[in-house]
Amino acid sequence: MGAGYLRGTADRVKWRRDHRMLMTAPASSAEFKDLPPTLHAERRGAHGEVAVLKLVRAEKRNALDDATVHGIETFFSALPAGIRAVVLAGEGEHFSAGLDLAELSERDVFAGVEHSRFWHRAFERIEFGTVPVVAVLHGAVVGGGLELAAAAHVRVAERSAFYALPETSRGIFVGGGGSVRLPPLIGTARMMDMMLTGRTLSAEEGHAIGLTHYLVANGEGLAKGLDLAHRIAGNAPFTNFAVMHLLPRIARSDPAAGFATEALAAAIAQGDEEAKARLKAFLKKRGPKVARS
Repeated sequence: MGAGYLRGTADRVKWRRDHRMLMTAPASSAEFKDLPPTLHAERRGAHGEVAVLKLVRAEKRNALDDATVHGIETFFSALPAGIRAVVLAGEGEHFSAGLDLAELSERDVFAGVEHSRFWHRAFERIEFGTVPVVAVLHGAVVGGGLELAAAAHVRVAERSAFYALPETSRGIFVGGGGSVRLPPLIGTARMMDMMLTGRTLSAEEGHAIGLTHYLVANGEGLAKGLDLAHRIAGNAPFTNFAVMHLLPRIARSDPAAGFATEALAAAIAQGDEEAKARLKAFLKKRGPKVARS
């Protein structure tokens, strides 16, 4: 047997072991008691500054039903005090296979619009919520699962991840914000290709076109996501807020409005007491310096 085969086998064994650990996670703590059984939440870190939210419908490839989407909205609408970053992950062999088609009932046009807007509200709580979100992707990241991932601020992919938008082949259209969030990430033409032809992208292809920020070996996604989340949690809260809420709007605004908003944000950030303390520590050579990673 070649070395490549042995390495691949070791990766697969490690991936299965790590994801079995996810599947045996305990029930959510009391502070997350309002979550449905399809979601599990817990705190991580010395001070509980990072929360991990997992989709726990492994038998359904973590398909998103209405109860789960509502639970996502509930979770991000009322994060307990002290949480400064969230890691979003999936249990089992997949992140999420998207909309649970078993719930796709016949709706009139108005009911369909309302259902799509319900998903929009839930995912907006991620994109424009109170703390940054790191999504850890593996296995199927398909349809609504890809739309969910696109709402996160940082995306980590394991090499098992693959991406698809199969809605067109099923006679439906994206309804979870994909037509808004995906084109800035991968381009309108690439999204059209995925929808019209049913093209599936590998983890490597998705990373190459900017769909994900980090690409890691199978089984290493959660550790990488937690490492990034802890770094993010160490930032000044207003700076994180500005990156989440102001930067995307500046990027979409006309230059004059963008420069004005940037100037205001910079002034507010510099006037924050935590920022002053960090700058003072840096000038006294107590703060960390930028180094190659």
